[in-house]
Amino acid sequence: MLQGIGEGVATQEIMCPGGMPAFLALPREAEGRLPIVVLMHERYGLVQHTRDLAVRCAKDGFLTIAPNFFFKHPDQATLNKGDGRYDLGDVESNSYLRQILAMLADHPNADMARIAVAGYCQTGRHPLVFAAEEHIAAAVVWYGAASKREWGVTPIQPKPLEQVLANVRCPVFGAFGALDHIISVDDVRRFRNTLEDAGKSYEIHVYEQAPHGWLNDTMPGRYRKAEADAAWAAQQAFLKRVLAKGYRQTNVEWVFECARPLGYDFSKNVRME
Repeated sequence: MLQGIGEGVATQEIMCPGGMPAFLALPREAEGRLPIVVLMHERYGLVQHTRDLAVRCAKDGFLTIAPNFFFKHPDQATLNKGDGRYDLGDVESNSYLRQILAMLADHPNADMARIAVAGYCQTGRHPLVFAAEEHIAAAVVWYGAASKREWGVTPIQPKPLEQVLANVRCPVFGAFGALDHIISVDDVRRFRNTLEDAGKSYEIHVYEQAPHGWLNDTMPGRYRKAEADAAWAAQQAFLKRVLAKGYRQTNVEWVFECARPLGYDFSKNVRME
């Protein structure tokens, strides 16, 4: 039973297979099958910000689920405050995503042919890793996946990012900030070039005055309302297009919009709170 109803959206706290908590949101008057958006949270775990994003997606007509991918961390309060960390591996993430989608297959409003997975910050690579192995309709990345540490092979990321991107089988949306202290504009260009070399469709936006984490309106030092609103609108337009009923990708499409300061110097970018 859906527990929270308001502003045209019904929400519910649920439990996924294996004991993973999740927040589910969908239009209150939902009828028939809806496109699915899986939201993967930032490094803080499943906090209010991610729930708010799920509600925003539901208002636009998507069945949205935001699971707590870091539910195995022993101290959730510390994690939520940013004082802890959970290193989610690619294999682990894919396993969770498969379990979540298997569960949603039984939902009367879930259209399993129209699935997008979105990752933010630390989880930005995981939609791509999943899209390289499974057929989904879209992968969304917000200020993640492109930093230098993402390209190498480690125990938790066993395949190089070039190989992952070469195997992605759906359009990719990316949102980045030129003032990001973790991901440089050159990192984004490398990410873009790798997608192009592999013949993959993408839509990537880089915002001039956006630092790392600039979508998160619960962190005043990072949040940039104008850029957040513009990027969210671009993402939702992208999702409505690629998750539309009957959508078929018939060509390769590249959209790259980037603005950076004239005196751009990545080494001077700093962490914002």
